[in-house]
Amino acid sequence: MGQYLLESVWLVPIYALIGGLLAIPWSPGIIRKTGPRPAGYVNLIMTFIAFLHSSFALSISWNQPAYEIFIPWLETAGLRLSIDLEISAISLAAITLITGLNLLAQIYAIGYMEMDWGWGRFYSLLGLFEAGLCALALTNNLFFSYVILEVLTLGTYLLVGLWFSQPLVVTGARDAFLTKRVGDLFLLMGVLAIYPLTGTWNYNDLADWAATEGNVNPTLISLVCLALIAGPMGKCAQFPLHLWLDEAMEGPVPSTILRNSVVVASGAWVLIKLQPVLNLSPIASSAMVGVGVVSAVGGSLIAMAQIDIKRCLSYSVSTYMGLVFIAVGTQQDEAALLLVLTHACAAALLVMSTGTIVWNSITQDITQLGGLWSRRPISGMAYIVGVLGLIAFPPLGSFWALLKLASGLWETQPWLVVVIVAVNALTAISLTREFGLVWGGKVKPMSARSPEVSWQMTLPMMILFGLVLHLPLILQNLSLLPTWATVNKDVALLLIWSSIFGCSIGGVIYLGNIPKPVRFPWKGLQDLFAYDFYTPKLYRGSIVLGVDLLSKLTDMVDRFVVDGIVNLVGLISLGGGDNLKYSNSGQTQFYMFTVLLGVGILGMIVTWQYWGNEFLQLIAIGHQ
Repeated sequence: MGQYLLESVWLVPIYALIGGLLAIPWSPGIIRKTGPRPAGYVNLIMTFIAFLHSSFALSISWNQPAYEIFIPWLETAGLRLSIDLEISAISLAAITLITGLNLLAQIYAIGYMEMDWGWGRFYSLLGLFEAGLCALALTNNLFFSYVILEVLTLGTYLLVGLWFSQPLVVTGARDAFLTKRVGDLFLLMGVLAIYPLTGTWNYNDLADWAATEGNVNPTLISLVCLALIAGPMGKCAQFPLHLWLDEAMEGPVPSTILRNSVVVASGAWVLIKLQPVLNLSPIASSAMVGVGVVSAVGGSLIAMAQIDIKRCLSYSVSTYMGLVFIAVGTQQDEAALLLVLTHACAAALLVMSTGTIVWNSITQDITQLGGLWSRRPISGMAYIVGVLGLIAFPPLGSFWALLKLASGLWETQPWLVVVIVAVNALTAISLTREFGLVWGGKVKPMSARSPEVSWQMTLPMMILFGLVLHLPLILQNLSLLPTWATVNKDVALLLIWSSIFGCSIGGVIYLGNIPKPVRFPWKGLQDLFAYDFYTPKLYRGSIVLGVDLLSKLTDMVDRFVVDGIVNLVGLISLGGGDNLKYSNSGQTQFYMFTVLLGVGILGMIVTWQYWGNEFLQLIAIGHQ
């Protein structure tokens, strides 16, 4: 039985897909008598089955070698495409995490979307998301990874635009889709360009090729690797393709649970699988580190100046994914996977905690909230644990992930250790600031009536609360954590002190009696952080303006050149026709004469090369 569960684990994405398809009849209202709620229950059952299957398969596969499954799909003109699946402990752990978080998100959505009639569409799209993410975790083929990422991009667009009657929602869905498409276009170029070089899209074969290839053109492989990086940059909300995550916050909070935890890590998963190929290009590795540093530092600074409760979390996600980019760019694959795992659990808990505030509060402006600790202690405790799970606070998960990353860079690139420590401190300040403004201080009019939420939202939050607290024990039992005797004590102390420093600064300012709001001494610096380094304005002044001008130029060429030529031909045809109708007599001999005259002229033109020179010579002799 156990071996069968392991061999049939490829069914896990299909469970979610079936759940999404079964929920569709409630979406357009084909089934009206029962209301839309059965759509959610069908998805819950299928997701629960997927979670159980993946969990049992993970327990069986631990410490066992990975193996591949090849499903032939297409073979034509020298091109072989097969659906390659890799069944390993890492891939099974990934799908267990995905199905588990989606199960909690769907339970959470029962309470959050209790009065919403978009259940059918919402749960169908959650099933699509789950199926795509599980398939991405199992696939061992770059081409199909790209296809799945495109499906996830479409799912993001549809989920963000769930409430399509609201203008901000429509704008957010559109911007999220178009921003991701920029990176996807370059990723497609890289996927198509790497096949002629390697003859394969299989990740294991790509790793073997990278290990044995020594004559590859440095410029060519650098361009290919940079294109392969561009797609994950958009998926992971990295600068400058980060604005979509902020826009996507206009969608329902339950979908944000999955998006801010595991969907944003889908690009990082592809980068980790492509690590052997990316190592061939020092330029690509440096580019990843550069993008990660800018995203981590910039995101943490921007988050400190936001007043929308969702925007604060969205930039924290970009910050953490920047650290993942640093890990991949410096060949710290194990640290990158540990960062993805710890971030997924802590970020999902933070979204659930703040989502309860969005659900029954009038405003999302954290400067107008306050004093919620006395009214909502459960959500406040969940937020605290989520913050501690996201920063370097021993013994919780992110401490070990950041410690592993920083320890690996301590000897080779110490300046990156400084970046990691600084980002950890800035993140601690930002999240403590949000806690102080929302839960600390005195009760304000906007938060006077804000009771704790129903059990459907509290239950998954408490389950995730316990998971974040017990994650280090789980990792220790799986022998994934180092012992204290082998830990780099200097790095550990730096990370711990940065967390203490950040939480202390944030606590003193936002839990103390310092007058609010707190602003930087220089207004220009405050505005720089508050307005996202003016990135939207830069987009409007460069890319948007360029596309607009190009569109106007194309329109002018189309109207005045293309249409002008076509209209000229039409006018000539009309004029010629009008003239010919007056010159025709209707007699057969006249038509025969016209045909013979035309054939004669055509024959003279065609045979000119044979008799034309002699004719010209005769004319010249006649003149003499």
